[in-house]
Amino acid sequence: MTTIDITEATFQDTLTKNEIVLVDWWADWCGPCKAFAPTFEKASEAHPDITFAKVDTEQEQQLSAMAQITSIPTLMVFRDNILLFSQAGALPPAQLEELIQATKNLNMDDVRKEIARQQTEKENK
Repeated sequence: MTTIDITEATFQDTLTKNEIVLVDWWADWCGPCKAFAPTFEKASEAHPDITFAKVDTEQEQQLSAMAQITSIPTLMVFRDNILLFSQAGALPPAQLEELIQATKNLNMDDVRKEIARQQTEKENK
């Protein structure tokens, strides 16, 4: 699967309708973004079961602000509409592949339990 472009109008729908979504936040003027683009595209072709999305931060400034993007490229990984990873900087191919495999292998029941536990602790403070 090739990458898709998402906007503020399609962002939430993309996260909701797909189990795993990798989001590359980028801009045309950003050298590291352009360097990372072929790595992201190649990973999308190797993993057709995952949605690889790109957000142009220049075109989607409000969405970028809502996502608190302060540096690009930034990579976010969502599974079951839960943000699992967010990091600025371009990942090398091997590290991106490790991240993808870790995301696929993650027990989401454990993740949801941990989120609930943290929420309970927060409410009890």
